[in-house]
Amino acid sequence: MTTDRPLYRVKRRLLGRPLTTDRVSEEKLSNRTALGVLASDCVSSSAYGSEEMLRVLVPVVGTAAFTMVLPVTGAILLVLLLLTLCYSDVVMIYTRAGGSYVVARENFGPDVAQIAAVALLVDYIVTVAVQVSAGTNALISLAHLAGNGWTGLDHLQLPVSVGVIVLLAYGNLRGVREAGRIFALPAYLFMAAMGLVFAVAAVRALAGDLPHADLHAAGVVPLGTPGDGWLQGASLFIVLRSFANGGSSLTGLEAISNGISAFREPQGRNARRTLITMSAVLAVLVLGVSLLAHATHAVPYTDGTPTVIAQEARLAFGRGTLGTAGLVLVQLATALILYTGANTPFTGFPFLASFVAQDRFLPRMLTRRGHRLAFSNGILTLTALSLALLLVTGASVDRLVALYAIGVFTAFTMAGSGLTAYHLRRREAWRRTKTGVNAAAAVISAAVVLIFAVTKFTEGAWLVVIVFPLGVWGLIRINREYRREAAALQRLPEGADRPRSRRHQVFVLVETLDLATLKALRYAHELRPDLVRAVHFAIDVAHAQRLSAVWESTSATSVELELVDCPDRRLRHAMRELAVRTTEDGETSLTVLVPRRMYANALGKILHRGTGETMARTLERLPHVAVTILPFNASYAMRALEADRLPDLD
Repeated sequence: MTTDRPLYRVKRRLLGRPLTTDRVSEEKLSNRTALGVLASDCVSSSAYGSEEMLRVLVPVVGTAAFTMVLPVTGAILLVLLLLTLCYSDVVMIYTRAGGSYVVARENFGPDVAQIAAVALLVDYIVTVAVQVSAGTNALISLAHLAGNGWTGLDHLQLPVSVGVIVLLAYGNLRGVREAGRIFALPAYLFMAAMGLVFAVAAVRALAGDLPHADLHAAGVVPLGTPGDGWLQGASLFIVLRSFANGGSSLTGLEAISNGISAFREPQGRNARRTLITMSAVLAVLVLGVSLLAHATHAVPYTDGTPTVIAQEARLAFGRGTLGTAGLVLVQLATALILYTGANTPFTGFPFLASFVAQDRFLPRMLTRRGHRLAFSNGILTLTALSLALLLVTGASVDRLVALYAIGVFTAFTMAGSGLTAYHLRRREAWRRTKTGVNAAAAVISAAVVLIFAVTKFTEGAWLVVIVFPLGVWGLIRINREYRREAAALQRLPEGADRPRSRRHQVFVLVETLDLATLKALRYAHELRPDLVRAVHFAIDVAHAQRLSAVWESTSATSVELELVDCPDRRLRHAMRELAVRTTEDGETSLTVLVPRRMYANALGKILHRGTGETMARTLERLPHVAVTILPFNASYAMRALEADRLPDLD
């Protein structure tokens, strides 16, 4: 009976019992759960999309921003319609995780597809940081508005955000089904809370009782003068910049196509239904928040809190007990959906990374499922990178948004372009309509990328502009290395596994005479070589003489000990020279066995530092030479001897 290692027992306690591979088909999401899990990122972006539009407009055109935000929102919703039609096509044609990456790969080839891969991977990383930061802002806004200006949570923004990311990672490491149960509910709670805000605000507006926000409160974004912006010729630039900022409302739209493998069969149809439902909900929320901003003049604050959506809830519900209860409901629901919106990348990133790795553009380790059938390596990679980004930006939503939309709209561009090429090659019903819709989605998405890159370049977008080509180059470089390995294998002649040498010698490197050395000698004999040699390099002459005396006095070994002089103490050089001399005839192959003693306690590891890996690196490039490191559990052997039992040397 085997005993689990301590680390495995801890892992099992934290993550639960391991799931077998045949349970993968059971770890799928129903449409309702998928809407809560995969749509959280998209739906929750309505909490800051309209605010990002106002953040650009208010400083330039002042109160006119509350009117201008409506046509800009209308343009955003038109883009949403085009992208929904585009991605409805994606999920029906390409029913495997990958979304725009799969579309680009199938229509433009694997190298071009890496543009989409980098775009999505960057987007996932930034999404985690943005959503979590915005969720913490929601809590701070609640403290501002419900706590009479109390700002006691300000200093906790970064540590709270870090803690939430760690919690999300833990939930996903437990498996897809557990993540679904945990993260689906906040999406529905947020929808219900915002529906209540809209309903109460509509009733008060019809009654003429809906108040306005204080545009001159301390900390609000300074109001510009409408004439100034127009006279400076900045109108088009500002509108375009506001439109690009508002594009952050559409982030997460691709999550369903990227995570389509998580749906139950028929995957395409279930994914399309969920996508359409999600888009309809997002449209209502974005339009509702913008309309309320127009009606209440809720204005962004310089430091991000209180948020526009928090002000709208306060103005709609009022300041009484019921009003405060309503505000608490909305802000907690907002924080929860933003936090769980950050969960969407934990589903999409590992699936996409696994798919790209299967195409040999990322390390193969990303294709392995972990303890609970989740792609654990992908989850841990995403966690580390998003935490690093969070720390660098100080969990600032405004700084992170500059990095946000470029990635996702690049992916939109690749999806629209790929589907345009797909339909152009086929004679099918509605071919022209589908081609036109996808081409329009691609052109508009590319325009948003360009606008964002130009208008946000000095605010952090330069980083993404640099990362993109470097990321694409890195993925192609990985693929080139994998292809080199495959090509090298193809060039090998038939029967390459057969030995080419006539003689085979085995060296056992001896540091001292102990059970590890005896195990190595036994293994050497089992290889059936022509000659087994026990070799000790005499760096310390006195130690070498004592070892030789002990060796001669024991009957435990039948191999004589050879002492090799090493007066300059250059052990690796001496070993290399001996190996070269042994194999210089071209007909002798050499195997070097290096015993490595393993200790359970830290003291044993410190007192007995091995040189096995160093010796292996010294000999690894020599022809006709192979190095094998033989691990030996010295701690177990000592315990066995202390209990008067003979330890197993096999």
